[in-house]
Amino acid sequence: MTVAAAVKEQIQQVGGGFMFSREAKAFGAATGVDGFLGPYTRGRGGVLGEVDADVVAAAFGFFRPETVRAAWESVRLPAAEAAAGYLAACQEFGRRKLADFDGAAPLAELLEAVADTADPAGVPLFAGWRALPRAADAPARALQLIHVLRELRGGLHLLAVRAQLLSPQAAVLISGSPRHSGPDQARLFGWPEPFAEITDDQRQRWAAAEALTEELIAPAFAVLDEKASDELVRLLNEAHATVFGRR
Repeated sequence: MTVAAAVKEQIQQVGGGFMFSREAKAFGAATGVDGFLGPYTRGRGGVLGEVDADVVAAAFGFFRPETVRAAWESVRLPAAEAAAGYLAACQEFGRRKLADFDGAAPLAELLEAVADTADPAGVPLFAGWRALPRAADAPARALQLIHVLRELRGGLHLLAVRAQLLSPQAAVLISGSPRHSGPDQARLFGWPEPFAEITDDQRQRWAAAEALTEELIAPAFAVLDEKASDELVRLLNEAHATVFGRR
C-alpha cells in the first residue's frame, strides 16, 4: 500500500470533520443563512473568488450544478470574507481537537512538505486553499493542511472519474461518504430521484478511477522518504484518534 492510500481515509475524515463542527455552524450562523449548504458552498468555494456559480460547480464536481448555484447565491458575504471565515472555523476546530496532541508540530511539517510539492494543475480548490495564510500554531496549522490535502485528493479524484467516463452522480451513488450512503449523499448533493441503478461496468470504472487517483497523487507524497512516510502514517492515525475521541 502506498503512503497516499494509507492516509486517504484519515485525511478524508479529519479534513472534512470541521465542516460539521460547532465552529462551522458558528460561521454559518454568522452569514445569516440557515442550513448547511449555503455557508459550506460560499466558505469552501470562496477561495475561487467572486465567480459565477458555474465555476464553483465545476470545481466541486460531484454536486448538482443547480444546487451549487442556489447555495452560492444564497450567501451575500463576499467570497474572500467567506473563505477567511471558513478557514478560521477550520483552524479553530484544529485548536480545540488537537490542543493536547504532541504530534501536531511534526505532523504539520510533513503535511506542509507534501502540500507545497503537489502540482496544482487541474485542482483549483486545492490551489486556492493552499494559498491561504497558514496558522502559526501547530494544532490549527496541522488541521488546515489536512484539509488542503483533502482538496488535493478530491480534485484529482474528480479528474480520474471523468477520465473513466463516469458521471459525477454515478460516482457519488457508488462511493457515498463516511457519513452517508451513496443515495443519501446524492440527495445531499442535490441530485433528484429516482436514481438509476448502478451497473457492474460503472462500479468497475469507479474502481479504476480510485486506482488512477492514487497514481495522480503519488508524486506529491514522493517528497517524503520511507522514514518520513511511516511517520506521517503514524501521526495521521494518532491525529484521527485524537480528533474523534475528544469532545
